[in-house]
Amino acid sequence: MKLYAVSDGPPSLAVRMALKALNIQYQLINVDFCALEHRTEDYAKMNPQKEIPVLDDDGFHLSESVAIMQYLCNKYAPLSTLYPEDPVERALVNQRLCFNMGFYYPPIMMHSMAPIFFDYERTPMTLKKVENGLDVFETYLQRMGTKYAAGENVTIADFALVASTLCLEAIDFDLTPYSQVKKWYASFKEEYPELWQIAESGMKEINAFEHNPPDLSQMEHPFHPTRKLKA
Repeated sequence: MKLYAVSDGPPSLAVRMALKALNIQYQLINVDFCALEHRTEDYAKMNPQKEIPVLDDDGFHLSESVAIMQYLCNKYAPLSTLYPEDPVERALVNQRLCFNMGFYYPPIMMHSMAPIFFDYERTPMTLKKVENGLDVFETYLQRMGTKYAAGENVTIADFALVASTLCLEAIDFDLTPYSQVKKWYASFKEEYPELWQIAESGMKEINAFEHNPPDLSQMEHPFHPTRKLKA
């Protein structure tokens, strides 16, 4: 098994945490995002979307971090509480995964990561969208009254949500107003140090870029505006 990943990419970090939690041996292949290795035609043979990560399980290629984590649990640990069998419990995990993918992570990415690597700015509106996502997550945690996002046990939904939240920590965002989110995040770090070690490595890399943004002025990205160096 091989995982094509980027070292500081939240989706990649979520999958790596799942692999670690499932005790699955694999080869980690780092994709150079800045060199646009994921935009090559060879990479597109594995993933036409040309996005990261991609799993290669003995020739079976699968993209999208959520699908990868679900596949790993279904195939290698069908009885694991990481992705519970009970329909209601699994539905909650799936909902939290969808919430992260469509509602929580996108504004976090645009507020934290995008201004580091590309010609985007942090604005009151990007902040407002992040706060909206945090408000909703806070509400979910309050209503559930459980330790983790979808129940008392950690699940693959937590891996995705932790990977998103670490982007905020990397830019020194204060989670204090979101007491339940802050407690959930701290509980994960304390109870799963081996998994947090994976996440923390990405967080620290993002934090380093936050203080010293990479020079990508020569990159010709097909979708994101490149920041040009000032004369």
